[in-house]
Amino acid sequence: MSRDLRVLVLAGGLSYERDVSLRSGRRVVDALHAAGVQTELRDADVALLPGLRADPPDAVVIALHGATGEDGSLRGVLDLFDVPYVGCDARAARLAWDKPSAKAVLREAGISTPEWVALPHDRFSELGAVAVLDRIVERLGVPLMVKPAQGGSGLGASVVRAGSELPAAMVGCFAYDSTALVERYVTGADIAVSVVDLGEGPTALPAVEIVPRDGVYDYAARYTAGLTTWHAPARLSPAVAVDVAAVAVAAHEALGLRDLSRVDLIVDPDGVPHVLEVNVSPGMTETSLLPLAVAAAGLDLGKVLSGLVERAVRRGI
Repeated sequence: MSRDLRVLVLAGGLSYERDVSLRSGRRVVDALHAAGVQTELRDADVALLPGLRADPPDAVVIALHGATGEDGSLRGVLDLFDVPYVGCDARAARLAWDKPSAKAVLREAGISTPEWVALPHDRFSELGAVAVLDRIVERLGVPLMVKPAQGGSGLGASVVRAGSELPAAMVGCFAYDSTALVERYVTGADIAVSVVDLGEGPTALPAVEIVPRDGVYDYAARYTAGLTTWHAPARLSPAVAVDVAAVAVAAHEALGLRDLSRVDLIVDPDGVPHVLEVNVSPGMTETSLLPLAVAAAGLDLGKVLSGLVERAVRRGI
C-alpha cells in the first residue's frame, strides 16, 4: 500500500525550533523515500492551504516542532481540509503541549510526576516576585527545574541549584513563554521512551538513556555533536526497564495520544520512574531520541514511518 501513497512532510515553521524542524523533516523524507514512499517536504506557510485544496496528499507527517506542530492548531486545520495525518488529534495535542495541564492529567491517572507550580509572567509580577520565589524555594526546595510551560528542545530551561539562581532562571524562561513551569528537580537517570502504535496498540520501544556532558540536556546538548552520550537501550535493570515502558505507555494513553509520542522521564536511584513531559511531535534528526529507539529495537525508521502513514490513511478513508 505504501508504495502508492503520496505523503507531504511539513517542517520549518516560525518557532524557535525552525532549524531543528527542518532537519527532522529532511530525515523523515529520506526515510520514507528509502521505504519507497513518494514524499515531498513543505513549509507551513501561506502556500500550504491552497496546495492542500488543489492537490491534497494522501497523508501528512508533521515534523514541525514548537507551537505550530504541537499545540493542536495545525492538526485542527488539517481536519478542516479532511487531510489525514500521523499523530494525535488536535485536542490531545493541546493537552500534551501545555505541560502543567498534562502533568495534572498524569497525576490524576496515578502516574508520578515531580511536584510543580506554574507561574504566568503577569501574576508573577503582580504578586511580588521576591515573595513568590522565596515561597517556591521554601515549598519545593532546591534544586529546581525551570522551563517554559509550552515549548521544547530545552529552550529557556535551566536547573536552579541555589535560591539565588532562581530569578535569573525565571527571566530566561520568560524570554520563551509567558508562563514558567517550576518543578522539583529529581535526580537520577534521564530517560526517553518512544511509544509507537503500528496497529496492535501502543508499544514502548527500548528506552534511551541521555548523558549530557555538562549535566543538563539543554538545546546545545541536544543538537551539538559531542555534548551528549546516548545509551540505547538504556542501562536499566530488566525489572526497571519493564516499569519504565509501562509508565510511558500509560502516559501516552492517559493523554489520549495515538500513533507515536516520546515520553521523557527521570528514573530515581530507587528505580522509580517520574514523567517530566510528553512530546507529540518527536524530533527525527540524527541526534533525536525516537530514531535511536527505533534502531535499538532492530527496526527500520522508514518502515515504521510508512506503517504510521498507512494507519493515518486508513483513518481518513
